[in-house]
Amino acid sequence: MTSAYSSWLIGGALLVALVGVVSAIRDRPMGPVLLTALALLEVALLVQAGMAVAGIGHVEEKATFIGYLAGTIVIPPAAVWWGRAERTRWGPGVIAVAAFTVAVMTGRLLQIWNGATP
Repeated sequence: MTSAYSSWLIGGALLVALVGVVSAIRDRPMGPVLLTALALLEVALLVQAGMAVAGIGHVEEKATFIGYLAGTIVIPPAAVWWGRAERTRWGPGVIAVAAFTVAVMTGRLLQIWNGATP
């Protein structure tokens, strides 16, 4: 896991969150743009997970790290499921909250990776 990759991932997640907020404000249901953005975010998270698992030996708080890592991987598919079920403006709202959550959790993963304590 590298700081540069994680920073790009956080930026991408925040961009997806912004698109979700704009869609919710415009009262639009979740469309193909948000689905594609979430799919790309999920692929990037899986790449990050692969890098993290390869170097997990140097992490001190392994259980916390694995919990955050698993959470970041599960959130986008859950958001797609919930967002598609909710055909009102709140579907994109769910996507925005999920993407923001992924950004925050990725930041915390980076802190744990670098050995920072809360």
